[in-house]
Amino acid sequence: MIDEVLERSLGKTVLIKLRSGRILRGVLEGFDQHINLVLRDAEDISDPENVEKIGTIILRGDNVVMISPPP
Repeated sequence: MIDEVLERSLGKTVLIKLRSGRILRGVLEGFDQHINLVLRDAEDISDPENVEKIGTIILRGDNVVMISPPP
């Protein structure tokens, strides 16, 4: 089921919560069977007053706690 949600989210902006508590927002470019994710134009939005631009990032699936797909 997660594969279907991620497939529909490709090329769209998603929110990702990490085990560390950080929250990232970016365009989902790809994923694999381990839920490793590639985000483009990623930003760390954990602190709304200090948004940090990251760029392209690969997230290891075991660090991902939550993925919020676009509406």
